[in-house]
Amino acid sequence: MSAIITEKFRQHNANQFHESFTETSGNTYYLFLGKATPFTSGTTTGSDSSPPTPQDGEQDETRAWDSMLAAKKIASTDITFAIPRRNWVNGTTYDMYEHNISSGNTTTSSASNLYDSTFYFVTSDYRVYKVLDNNGGTAYDGAEPTSTSTSPFALGGYILKYMYDISTTDIGKYVTTDFIPVATDSTVSAAATDGAIESLTITAGSGYTDGTYYAAVYGDGTSQGTSSGAIVRITVSGGAIASFGLTAGTDTTIHAAGAAYTFGYVNLGAGYTFSDSSLSSASNMGGSGGAINVVISPEGGHGSNAVTELGGHYIMSASTITQAENDDFSTANDFRTVGIVVDPTDYGTSTVATATTARQTFVVKFSSSSGTFEADEVITQATTGAVGKVVEWDSVLSLLYYQQESFKGFGTNSTTGGLVAFSGTNQITGGTSAATGTPSSTSSETVTLANSNTLTLTSGYANPELQPDSGDIIYLENRKPIQRASDQTEDIKIIIEF
Repeated sequence: MSAIITEKFRQHNANQFHESFTETSGNTYYLFLGKATPFTSGTTTGSDSSPPTPQDGEQDETRAWDSMLAAKKIASTDITFAIPRRNWVNGTTYDMYEHNISSGNTTTSSASNLYDSTFYFVTSDYRVYKVLDNNGGTAYDGAEPTSTSTSPFALGGYILKYMYDISTTDIGKYVTTDFIPVATDSTVSAAATDGAIESLTITAGSGYTDGTYYAAVYGDGTSQGTSSGAIVRITVSGGAIASFGLTAGTDTTIHAAGAAYTFGYVNLGAGYTFSDSSLSSASNMGGSGGAINVVISPEGGHGSNAVTELGGHYIMSASTITQAENDDFSTANDFRTVGIVVDPTDYGTSTVATATTARQTFVVKFSSSSGTFEADEVITQATTGAVGKVVEWDSVLSLLYYQQESFKGFGTNSTTGGLVAFSGTNQITGGTSAATGTPSSTSSETVTLANSNTLTLTSGYANPELQPDSGDIIYLENRKPIQRASDQTEDIKIIIEF
């Protein structure tokens, strides 16, 4: 049995995901950074120069939690619908919109799916246009379009439809080399007519009598097949039907667009063509081999909904991590993993988190220390057998940030493989630096951090702020290491295709 996942199904899922950010009982999403330690063949497989592809399973989700550094809530203002970026370049041959693209009717570029084709483009001014006609599959030849008319217009040999402008704010936040945000222009949408015929495909034929003819568009449109419905104005020159365009007398044009068509036919036979637009004076064209096929506009008409018309089944999230972000994001180490987790809970509870940012490292405060702990070095607590790795050492406040990944020597005992938590006032030692520290015994202590945020420790220790393995990690990406710094900001854009 043959089957497809339809574009409307993809769009439905994208819409549902988009709506979940703003619904009354919606979901809560966090972008997280992780993995301060290198990828190795003995642990995660892969290497820093060739990161492994994440597994789609529980193991890598658990490991992502173990190595998570910090998370930031994704606001509804941080997401947008998006489409692949197709740049306008003069001399480029673009595809055109047709309602019936398939393996049996491919585009100029041989795409068998409209949304895989180049039937729209974005200009250097960040205006987006849909191609209604590509001049028989020839290259665009003319000036860069700038029109914001709600009506189709001709330029460069093409017939174009203005769709929308990308705002200055969205250019800075969402535009990438591969994707652009997509949104509907309310003025263009208001001018759209559902089921209007706005373009045609022509087979020229031969032996026709030169002149001007009119023909009704039959089908299911309002007043179909009559002078009150859609009408085509046909130009015959040199015995052939002129190609579709907007110039009456030179091109075969749309005389009246009509409305509510979901299919339509133009009959060129005797008795169906006329010399007048009121379709009262029959005029036989003669000839043979020609055809005029109507192109059905998308639901609502061209420009009614740019998101669905242009294939906006992509959601882009764009989050900015600004320096230490409430002192939750370390600036003293690098990261290799980016992900999205939905509905994580606060540590030790079943309550979905609401904080803007969350630190995911463990912290220990020393009452006394010697030496300087190094990022990524192994730390051990001989008395308990606990093992971990350093994320950051704050020598001013005597705070050691660390993680315990589920690999021997990274977070579990190198002999038994068991996970043991650091605890008590037992000395902690750096495996490379030989630095040592004695955890504080103070039952409850609040420390003011570098950016005036506070950290509360119990008997010298602080847990992560999100409960590990809570919620669901729905996106996971491994990257080459990215080093952070105290004056650094990262713009992280994630594209999700439905």
